[in-house]
Amino acid sequence: MLNISKLKYALFDWDNTLVESRTSLTVAVNCVLDHYHLPEWEKVKHLRNKNLSFKDNFPLIFGNYAEEAYAFYRQVYLQLMPTNIYIFPYVAEVLNCLSLKGVQLYIVSNKERILLEKEKELLLPNIYFRKIVCGHEAKEDKPSPEQIFYALEGDISSQEVTPETVWMIGDSPMDSQAALRANALPIRIGKSIWGDEGEPNNHIIYFNDFRNFYQNLGTNA
Repeated sequence: MLNISKLKYALFDWDNTLVESRTSLTVAVNCVLDHYHLPEWEKVKHLRNKNLSFKDNFPLIFGNYAEEAYAFYRQVYLQLMPTNIYIFPYVAEVLNCLSLKGVQLYIVSNKERILLEKEKELLLPNIYFRKIVCGHEAKEDKPSPEQIFYALEGDISSQEVTPETVWMIGDSPMDSQAALRANALPIRIGKSIWGDEGEPNNHIIYFNDFRNFYQNLGTNA
């Protein structure tokens, strides 16, 4: 069981942690790839840099057309997203449980704000997050710890972050690396959509899904 008796700050990744957005992403990017006469996503995703956001990988895939290709992607994604995206089961229960215990909630994502804000408004309009940090707003995006420090700025200093008081919950190695570098507790939910989980790490706590996570908050939750 997890011990949340000292927990003060819980930071959550957004995509494929709190919400299922992979479907919208895949359909939208395949539409853009087809427009530029490129192979489908499953055949080109190996070109991506695993330490960069989805948006920041566009130059590696679309070259000189990256900016206009991403603008097209954003347009298609926003059209598809409302009918495809959904909150994972037990996300609301976890957020409400932590909030009722006085834990401050944050979103820390490499996604651009215009997309994340529209999704939050649609899916989690009544959940209060103390701060939402999106791509390129901190000094560096995940897997750097700078997004975590930026989110907590004004609450605690980077030197005060401990695994007992700060959790970083995400689905990918990028989230866990940021947590470890910040001295926060890395919690991994499910599997990364990129298939880059890597070898198990004893410093990371793994859960199959949010139901499993919720059950392990324990009686002290």
